Amino acid sequence: MNVAGVGAFASSADFTTWLRSEGLEIVLLILGAMLFSRFATFIRDRVTRKIDAGFQSSDALVRTEAAKHRHALAQVVTWVVLTIVYVLVGVEVLRRLGFAVTGLVAPAAVLGAALGFGAQRIVQDILAGFFLITERQYGFGDVVRIAVTGSSEMAEGTVEDVTLRITTLRNADGEVIIVPNGQIVKVTNLSKDWARAAIDVPVAATADINRINEILHAVGTKAYEDRRLKPLLLDEPSVMGVEDLTVDQMNIRMVARTLPGKQFEVGRELRVRVAAALRREGISETQ
Repeated sequence: MNVAGVGAFASSADFTTWLRSEGLEIVLLILGAMLFSRFATFIRDRVTRKIDAGFQSSDALVRTEAAKHRHALAQVVTWVVLTIVYVLVGVEVLRRLGFAVTGLVAPAAVLGAALGFGAQRIVQDILAGFFLITERQYGFGDVVRIAVTGSSEMAEGTVEDVTLRITTLRNADGEVIIVPNGQIVKVTNLSKDWARAAIDVPVAATADINRINEILHAVGTKAYEDRRLKPLLLDEPSVMGVEDLTVDQMNIRMVARTLPGKQFEVGRELRVRVAAALRREGISETQ
C-alpha cells in the first residue's frame, strides 16, 4: 500500500472517529436544542391557555391586571430562555468543530464594540421592554394608544404580543401594528383596572336643563338594570352636568364606569338610548 493510500485511510479513520464522538455530540446538541425549544413553547402555550381559560365565558379583553402581566411575562421569559439556550449550544458546537472559543474573546470584543454603535437601538428596545414588563405598564389584551418617536399618528389597538424588543397591536380594522419598545414615547392604557365611557349630549342653550338631567338619569337607571348592559357596568351611569356652553348650544356630559375595554360598546349603547329618550320627549340634539 502506498503512502497516499495510508494517509487517506488514516484520514478516513480519523473522520469516522470524529463522527462517532464530536460529530455525534453536535447532532445531539442541535436535537436537544430543538426539543427544548418545542418543550418551552409547549409550556408557554399551556400557561397562556390556562390564563385564558378563566375568561372563556367573557371577552378576552376583560381580565385582571395580574393575568395580563402573567401572560406577557410567559412570552418574555420563553424568549429569553430560548435565546440563552441557542447561544450556549452555538458555543458548544463551535468548540466541537475545532474553534478555540477562548481565542474568540478578543475578536468578539472588537466585533461587539463595532456592532455596538449599530445595535444601540436594539439595546434601547430591550431595555425599554424590560421596564415595560416589570412596571406593568400594559399587558396582553390591553387596549392602548402609543405615541411613537418620529410619527405624528398614534398607534392604537389591542395588545397581542409583548416581548423585550417589540409590542404587537391589532387595531379596529384588523391591521397588525409592530412598535419597537425603544421608540415608545407615551402610553395611554385604555383598559387598566376599569374604563370610563363619556358621552356629551349637545342640546339647545334654551332647553330645560333640569328636565334633560331627569331624562339622562332615567336612561342611566334603565341601562344599569338592563341584563345585557349591567355585566359591563361597574356602577350606574351618572350625569355630570353642563360641560360646555356657547351662545346657541350646551353639552351635558354623562359618564359610566365600565369593565376594561368595554367603554366603547357601552358608550355606543348609551348614545342610542339617550337619542331615543330625547326624541320621545320632543327634544332634539343639536348638530
